[in-house]
Amino acid sequence: QVQLVESGGGLVQAGGSLRLSCAASGLTFSSYAMGWLRQAPGKEREFVAAISWSGASEYSAESVKDRFTISRDDAKNTVYLRMNSLVPEDTAVYYCAASKGVITTAPALYDYCGQGTQVTVSS
Repeated sequence: QVQLVESGGGLVQAGGSLRLSCAASGLTFSSYAMGWLRQAPGKEREFVAAISWSGASEYSAESVKDRFTISRDDAKNTVYLRMNSLVPEDTAVYYCAASKGVITTAPALYDYCGQGTQVTVSS
């Protein structure tokens, strides 16, 4: 079955950096657009960033633009999220998600989602 396993979360001070990784299995990785979503306590899950199946297109939420970078390594079936200049408002559970063929910014349109990794930014 499809598995998306996130890693790299943790506790970091404001202004710091983290790199999240998501290892995918059970799917043809190169056929899927990949994304990162996040959910803070008491809030709905929201879009963070996405990359097309080819890697040619990327989208980022306005709140993370110029701070977060998504990338993929098809040889390793892995997608990454580099997060710089973290602020307390970035505190959330971060989820890796996969969309068959189509890049999307809508959390509900992803076909698969991982279990998430906690990111906590202290002030």
